Amino acid sequence: MTAVSGQGATAIRLRHGRATLRFVGSTLAIAVPVFLVATLITFLLGVVSGLDPAAGIAGDAASPETIARIRADLGLDQPIALQYLHWIGQVLRGNLGTSWFNGVPAAELIFQRLPISLSIAGMALLVGLVFGTGLGLVAGVRSGTRTDRAITLFAAIVSSLPPFVVAFVLILVFSLWLGWLPSSGYVPFSEDPAGWLAAIGIPAVALSVDVVADLARQLRTGLVSALSENYVTGAVVRGLSRRRILFVHVLRNAAGPALTVVALRVPMLIGGAVVTEAIFNMPGMGKLAADSALRGDVPVVQGTLVVSIVLILACNLCVNVLLGVLQPAARRRS
Repeated sequence: MTAVSGQGATAIRLRHGRATLRFVGSTLAIAVPVFLVATLITFLLGVVSGLDPAAGIAGDAASPETIARIRADLGLDQPIALQYLHWIGQVLRGNLGTSWFNGVPAAELIFQRLPISLSIAGMALLVGLVFGTGLGLVAGVRSGTRTDRAITLFAAIVSSLPPFVVAFVLILVFSLWLGWLPSSGYVPFSEDPAGWLAAIGIPAVALSVDVVADLARQLRTGLVSALSENYVTGAVVRGLSRRRILFVHVLRNAAGPALTVVALRVPMLIGGAVVTEAIFNMPGMGKLAADSALRGDVPVVQGTLVVSIVLILACNLCVNVLLGVLQPAARRRS
């Protein structure tokens, strides 16, 4: 009897494993065309900009014949479709082109700045997950109480504030008034972990307010709905503890909308880094993209967009996989 039960459990685990792999495969099948379309749009932005790298390389005194020869060497006389195929082929090999401004490979410039942007966006996401989940849990469990109403009011207020307004308020309080945190600059983690945390503290909190508010509201709504389901009543009748019912059974069913919100907020965190890095004078990838756009440095702008697309798709893939693991119904729908 025990052997038969063990075989049944093994078969169920294998079936769940195959279902998870199919779910991951279907998610990847969606991510690939999204990547190709997004990179095509990125490439076309460089084409419609009207900027000619051949003229810049040749110099002001170059003849039209010299410029035409350089354009032919760069493949710019080819049809746009062939230019895109060549460009995306180089991107897939890790070659994002060379800066028209200083001749440095775009990938080198981007990956020098990427840790700064990832530090801010990653810390903002972590702060949003911790505080959003905590507030959503408390509001959902204490639904209808003063605590629930206070958290709902707090979420409504902070979600109406733009991140740059929150950033200015935090600078006034924590930098100028209390003097606890710096208002600008960046310190690498490898040089001074405490200085790194102090430098990204205010930018990360300013970026995280929307994540905290949206996550708390979605999780609270999901928990209130899940706690009213019949399986919760059955679990109480069977004598399961309140903590086990909440964290093992209810939370996984209520987390779907909240995880979707997290996936939607990731692009905004990466995009918000451009404004945040400008406010706090941080030399991150967002500031590199903004400066390169002002200089007309198309390869660097395209490279930052491609890296951003990859980061967003990777985060969405992780969220979808986590959603499929927590909620088997999502795998069945896929």
